[in-house]
Amino acid sequence: MTVTPSQTVGPFYGYALPFPGGADLAPGHPGAITVHGYVYDGAGAPVPDALLEFWQAGPDGSRAGATGSMRRDPVTGAVAGRDGVAFTGFGRVATDPDGHYTLRTLPPGGTPYLGVCVFARGLLHHLYTRVYLESSPGDPVLSGLTAERAATLIATPERPGVLRFDVRLQYDGTHEETVFLAFE
Repeated sequence: MTVTPSQTVGPFYGYALPFPGGADLAPGHPGAITVHGYVYDGAGAPVPDALLEFWQAGPDGSRAGATGSMRRDPVTGAVAGRDGVAFTGFGRVATDPDGHYTLRTLPPGGTPYLGVCVFARGLLHHLYTRVYLESSPGDPVLSGLTAERAATLIATPERPGVLRFDVRLQYDGTHEETVFLAFE
């Protein structure tokens, strides 16, 4: 029997998965917002080799997105990244050596959150969560949580157009673990 990726601790994604422009869903757009933060492990240390995927509705509420995130160079066949114009609703961001990530995007229409998938060392399976750009009292996910747990899903405004959202993979003795979602 051979070992499969879900049975083996990674990371396997550091080389090919990040792509040019993966963190900028709204290049040059005047209405863009910045979401940034850190990914922390159970000891409270930053994770320098995590990868976060973001999915979201477009500003008009559409979920179709536009092609272009994995555009290829017609000569070399290498991933060339976004075309610099189209909003795709998908981003892929690696953390830097300090465990920090930055995403530039447009506020989603119709939903108050960005979907996030977290890949990190020590995880046998990726984790799903959400980044709520503001508190949404009627949201079924947030209303089903205690105030402390719901707070782990809500980004903190730092200044106009800039929000902070940290991902905590485990409770570290001081900070709550980020709420992760199970899909069945």
